[in-house]
Amino acid sequence: MKILLVEDEAALAEIVREVLEQRGFNVQTAHSLADALKGVQAQAFDLFIFDVMLPDGDGYNLLKQIRRRGIQTPALFLTSRSLPADVVQGFESGANDYLKKPFGMEELLVRIRALLGLLHQPKTESAAQASVITIGEYHFYYPQGLLLRQGQQRQLTFREAEILFFMLSKKDELISRKEMLLKFWSNDDYFSGRSLDVFITKLRRYLAKDPAIAILNFRGKGYKLIS
Repeated sequence: MKILLVEDEAALAEIVREVLEQRGFNVQTAHSLADALKGVQAQAFDLFIFDVMLPDGDGYNLLKQIRRRGIQTPALFLTSRSLPADVVQGFESGANDYLKKPFGMEELLVRIRALLGLLHQPKTESAAQASVITIGEYHFYYPQGLLLRQGQQRQLTFREAEILFFMLSKKDELISRKEMLLKFWSNDDYFSGRSLDVFITKLRRYLAKDPAIAILNFRGKGYKLIS
């Protein structure tokens, strides 16, 4: 799978590139916003990893420009800017995850594999067979991640599908926020919490055409999916 790594610290970019390529990824590096945009125009990628502070701009603006072009490739910010306001700005610009520096390579690899849908893949043909779950006016095909309603369909990302399937398995039950964070992010820190909030917001939007469906937020406790 192809990854675009945008990092202006050449030494760090080289270390990350080498480690990822040793794990079988195809990595193209860029050191500025301009070079990154040229790379995006030239070819398609499976994942973006962006630093925030670049010599000719910032990663937030870079991702906004890419999203305005209709490119929904998963994006991970890798940055030393870790104040709550920075994290919020990262997700609002269209990011799917946010990892603060300094970081461990194993944690980075786990997050990359999760964004690319490489974690918990079905190991047998029978396990990969689709389940069709009816929720109100929608039909959800799992693990394919296809959501259908009245002839209209939406392809969910791997993590969107996993979270929705998990919530459907506990429909009408209160699921603790900590349980979801540990299950999907393996920790319950602020950054993972913000990422979970983004996914919950997206799922609410996807299901909004059926007013009988709701994902309720119990502040400080967790979520409940009802229909």
